[in-house]
Amino acid sequence: MVEKRQVYKCLVCGIVAEVLDVGAGQLICCGQPMRLMAPRDEPDAMHELVIEPDGSSVTVRVGSGGPHPMEPGHHVQWIELFANCVAQKLPLTAGDEPEAYFPLVAGEAQIRVFCNVHGLFERTTKI
Repeated sequence: MVEKRQVYKCLVCGIVAEVLDVGAGQLICCGQPMRLMAPRDEPDAMHELVIEPDGSSVTVRVGSGGPHPMEPGHHVQWIELFANCVAQKLPLTAGDEPEAYFPLVAGEAQIRVFCNVHGLFERTTKI
């Protein structure tokens, strides 16, 4: 059974998919089941989320000991902020800065980041 907002990755071609609706099926790509990317909530310094509210916006940076690498073989693919039943997602590519700016939301927010090498990182925090 797949659940809303789960993230899956094909181990053959590398495609990443996020589930929009609950379903009884299985996600298949390249003839094989896709791998569920369980969120990691204890990141190392490279993947630690730095969250900075500032007036009317919030900045999310990836990497507390310096920015996460943003090279073709290793980079952050997206940063997402989910709060008040609304998801805001910024897709990134190699060469971009590993950061995102979102309109400020009050209350609890879930922030997720997907690294193409190390997978899904997640943090829930009050903003």
